[in-house]
Amino acid sequence: MLSLDDLSLFNTIVECGSLTQAADKLSLPKSKLSRRLAMLEKQMGCQLLVRTTRRQTLTENGEILYRSSLAHLEALTSLKEEITSLNAEPRGVLRILLPLEFFNKVISVLVTEFAKQYPKITIQCSHYSSALPREDHKYDLILVLHENPLPASNWIGRPLLSFPQSIYAGIDYPIDHLVNLSDIAKEKCISSQSNTPWLFRDKQQIQLITINERIVLSSPEMRLEATVQNLGIAKLPDYLCQASGQLEKLKRIELDNAPVALQLTVLYQSRSIAFKTRTFLEYFQSKIGCLS
Repeated sequence: MLSLDDLSLFNTIVECGSLTQAADKLSLPKSKLSRRLAMLEKQMGCQLLVRTTRRQTLTENGEILYRSSLAHLEALTSLKEEITSLNAEPRGVLRILLPLEFFNKVISVLVTEFAKQYPKITIQCSHYSSALPREDHKYDLILVLHENPLPASNWIGRPLLSFPQSIYAGIDYPIDHLVNLSDIAKEKCISSQSNTPWLFRDKQQIQLITINERIVLSSPEMRLEATVQNLGIAKLPDYLCQASGQLEKLKRIELDNAPVALQLTVLYQSRSIAFKTRTFLEYFQSKIGCLS
């Protein structure tokens, strides 16, 4: 029979990324941890990890075991934390993954205020620049900005807020001829991702418009600057243009169909989230109004 201790050790090895780091975290000799892993693999009758001198990866069986045991271990951890939290502060390392250039000043204020309020929580924030982040197990919370529904995964998604978008041009860029979506398709466009159509609301449906890419910039601030410099038209979040202080250098293109709004969704791995994670999530949701 599998023991919770063995599963906990295995999950720690997976999340640390190596036996060496897991041994340091658990204050165990690496040789002992390696023997425990070998015994678990023998008990399971299959290999769980493929290890080389540079990296380790989960086998298919290892992925199944990790996914299946994660919720149970987190539920036990959450139960323990919930019982002890009556007389204790939330503590531990909280890892958060954020979109690049997403309310950096506001988020930094929220994070520092949270850190002051909960000094026993160590916050580690990282950023991603791709359209969608990689669902990395080492993160407790991942914030995602998206237009399309998120792809199916084992993570749990909670919608938080939506941000309207508009089509913008520089103040000296001619826009009188831009009336319909077909006109947008012919115009030089500043895109966030190559070969990606723009989405517009058409009553209750979504209309996809294939654009003529003039330049592709993953950074929202770079797209804004390229728009101000009259390189083409761009689909930009309204909050970005308002917060930039450059609205006087921009023109909003009025169309019958509005661009699809950006959705902000938070992802976490289990409904039984850790006390430290739940504390931050509740704090963030109480402050989220400042983003809109």
